[in-house]
Amino acid sequence: MMTRSALLTCIFYIVVTCAGQETKTVRTMTLSGGEKVWAGIINDGYLMPFSADYTMDFYGNNKSNQLQPLLLTNKGQYVWSEQPYKFEIRGNEIIISDPYNKAIIGRSGNSLAEVQRFVSHTYFPANGKLPDTLLLSRPQYNTWIELTYNQNQSDILKYARGIIDHGFSPGVLMIDDTWQEDYGLWNFHPGRFPNPAEMVDQLHKMGFKVMLWICPFVSADQAMIYNPLKESKGFLLQKFSNDDAWQTQTRPLMVEWWNGQSAVLDFSNPAAVIWFNQQLDRLVKDYGVDGFKFDAGDMYFYPADGLSMKSVTPNEQCELFARFGLRFPLNEYRACWKMGGLPLVQRLQDKAHTWVDLNKLIPDMILEGLCGYSFSCPDMIGGGEWTSFLDNSKLDQDLIVRSAQCHALMPMMQFSVAPWRVLDSVHLNAVKAAVELRTKFTPLIMQLAHQAAKTGEPILKSMEFVFPAQGFEVVTDQFMLGDKLLVAPMLEKGKENRNVKLPTGKWKGPDGIVLKGGKTYQQRVALDQLLYFEKIN
Repeated sequence: MMTRSALLTCIFYIVVTCAGQETKTVRTMTLSGGEKVWAGIINDGYLMPFSADYTMDFYGNNKSNQLQPLLLTNKGQYVWSEQPYKFEIRGNEIIISDPYNKAIIGRSGNSLAEVQRFVSHTYFPANGKLPDTLLLSRPQYNTWIELTYNQNQSDILKYARGIIDHGFSPGVLMIDDTWQEDYGLWNFHPGRFPNPAEMVDQLHKMGFKVMLWICPFVSADQAMIYNPLKESKGFLLQKFSNDDAWQTQTRPLMVEWWNGQSAVLDFSNPAAVIWFNQQLDRLVKDYGVDGFKFDAGDMYFYPADGLSMKSVTPNEQCELFARFGLRFPLNEYRACWKMGGLPLVQRLQDKAHTWVDLNKLIPDMILEGLCGYSFSCPDMIGGGEWTSFLDNSKLDQDLIVRSAQCHALMPMMQFSVAPWRVLDSVHLNAVKAAVELRTKFTPLIMQLAHQAAKTGEPILKSMEFVFPAQGFEVVTDQFMLGDKLLVAPMLEKGKENRNVKLPTGKWKGPDGIVLKGGKTYQQRVALDQLLYFEKIN
């Protein structure tokens, strides 16, 4: 007799063979009533759990954020594969097309938490290590919004002094793109940085650790760098026809990215890895740099027709670039393939300076935790899309405050736009109140981070993860920090009240009032207030 579980999870195997194409397996997973689906596509986290049909191909995708080849449901079903696959959600069915025949479809437990713990332990176990804990214990500061394409020694020191002079504590300072002479020429630009070693020394004395933006691109105009790497075939290559020799040869593939066209390092080639290691080690040794922000590396910069030294997919190139960063405890990535459970900081894709994008932070961060990316950063306060800040008259001060509050009790909190420059005193004090609240709960954040490093348990969790079968499946405007602190930021402009849905039990609010759970309460929220509720045993 077929069990109830088997009835709910009917898997049909169809072998498809097309002329000129490899065999693939198509399987169908059936969802029961009320069963919700999350998938490891961080940039689409705000769509989850899915409420409409959806299609995704993990191969070489351009989602510009982390990808984990994972599907989870709140009834314990999962899909995992070490290789990319395609899936479609159609009504109550998930259709999985797997060209590598590697996808594993299964069930563990009957809740989102149970199945996440199983897949985490089985497929991307935590390795017991954390990134540099300063990334978690203090706010971070990135120079991008203030300086964009004019990173320079004078203004970086001015920004750092402004942090301290305006009552913010020092932490990690990230110096962003254009500190360097050129892409691949990883020297401080001599015109903008007259004495970079002295600058880093001054930042250290102020209490900062220093990170530099870095990417895997090399400008073809830098012959002294480009030519040796070309000879060692350290770049992704392309075939071309040499008419004189009447034969097919190879040359570096010029990849178009947001700053132009460049050659891209082939991380399957030891020569490229050795060269890149040498560049970063020199920056650490000569200037005292503490770590690196690893940008780009997206899999779509490695087109399928590109030639690499080893037979690797675009996804695997992205993974190799991420593995490279494990050498540095002070790191940050925006694009990643797999790598859950490892001590890499995973940042969300740049968010716009809009309330729409502010509402994406919680569901995106919930998904980070489900995918094993416990050490995650919700982009930059107020949004990291730099064009939003070109006209200060269009900035929304309320939005910056609410964004800071949303960050405050997430695993990491990152500033870029200088709040003292763009905010009046009322809004600046509200941002400072959010930082002070984070300081209050920093011991809890650090405790949860150490736990995540050992167990893979998310630091930031969905309500459904902690309180299954209580009607929280689609609640994405509040979250849990650990299992006992419920956080409910204000995410709408011009509102004075918001509803908070409390699970069963007793909950103490910031005003000390204890509320009975199992109900929804309307709460008044002042500009300088972040709502949170502590569960009372």
